[in-house]
Parts: sequence; structure tokens; C-alpha cells
Amino acid sequence: MKPSPELLAHFPGWEEQIQRYAELLSSTGIERGLIGPKEGDRIWERHIANCIPITTIIPNGVRVADIGSGAGLPGIVIALARPDLKVSLIEPLQRRVDFLNEVVAELGIDVEVIRGRAERVKKQFEIVTARAVAPLEKLIQISWHMIPRGGCLMAIKGESAADEISSTTLKKGSTAQLHEISLPNLPIARVIEVKKGA
Repeated sequence: MKPSPELLAHFPGWEEQIQRYAELLSSTGIERGLIGPKEGDRIWERHIANCIPITTIIPNGVRVADIGSGAGLPGIVIALARPDLKVSLIEPLQRRVDFLNEVVAELGIDVEVIRGRAERVKKQFEIVTARAVAPLEKLIQISWHMIPRGGCLMAIKGESAADEISSTTLKKGSTAQLHEISLPNLPIARVIEVKKGA
């Protein structure tokens, strides 16, 4: 599938890089088992399009950590759509880290790749993102120490996002909000934002 002009419009000045990233996902990403073998034709609609909406609700100029980054979703998409952000990709598995380092080098983007589990990362980030990593309660447990007061966890979730919020025990002083983001020509996206109390 070729990306529509509407999709590319979310990456002003970085259209070539996002297209190259899609090519890397559907070739090297599949070869190395980071993306399922049947996903090649659905890279844009299923993966990249799913990551675009979160890029519209992240504040300007903050530090973002994408935990369990895998093949770089949503971290690489965020970095290309929002070059004002300082993005770090956190991933424990070496073969995924190798892929992420190759992608960052090939695209020529200023993104940090950290090998390790989120629980062990000592840095702090105003925003921590996650997609298809773990249930919300577990995400909070493994990332909370990385988020300063006033910062938040933003998790890309599916249709059961509201149920996930209601079944999660929040940390004291934190609040959860469900963003249902409707962008032209994209399916509705759901992002749970858990904010650490100031």
C-alpha cells in the first residue's frame, strides 16, 4: 500500500524518511521477525496510521520515552512527525535494539536507543509512550519512576480502553483520561493518558 498524501502530510519535511521507515519495516522488520509475515501490506494502515494520532497530543519540546519500542512503534513515528521532541526508544531485546539503531542511522534522526527494561532506566521523561506492551496497570508499575511530577504515561490502546481504565488502580494523586482522537482519513484512535500529580 502506498501512503496517501493525507498520511504524509503528518510528516512535513520528513516524507522521504517515513516512507523509508515503512520500507524497512516491511523488509528487514519482517525478515528479522519484528513484524508478522502477513503485515507487509498493512504497514501504513495498521501500524503507522495507528501511531499518528498520539503525535497530535504531546506537548511541545518535551522528552519522550517509548518503552518496549520493538520495531520503533510509536517512537520512530513520533520522532518523524514531531522533530521538536527529544525521543528515546527503550527496548530490552538486542535484535530489536540492533534494528532500531540501523533505522535511526539510516533515517538520519536524532533519537536515542537505550537497551534495557523500563524498570531499570534511571532517566526521566515528561512523556512515556507504549503500544501493545502490557495492560495499563503493568505499564504504570514499570514506568512510573521515569515520569516526573506533572508528566504522564500515554498508552495507545484498542476498543476496550475505557474498561482498562476502570479496572486499573491508579497511584495516589494521579488521574487517567481517555483521548478518542479523530483525524481526517484515519480510524479513531484511543490513547489513555495517566498524569502524575504535581
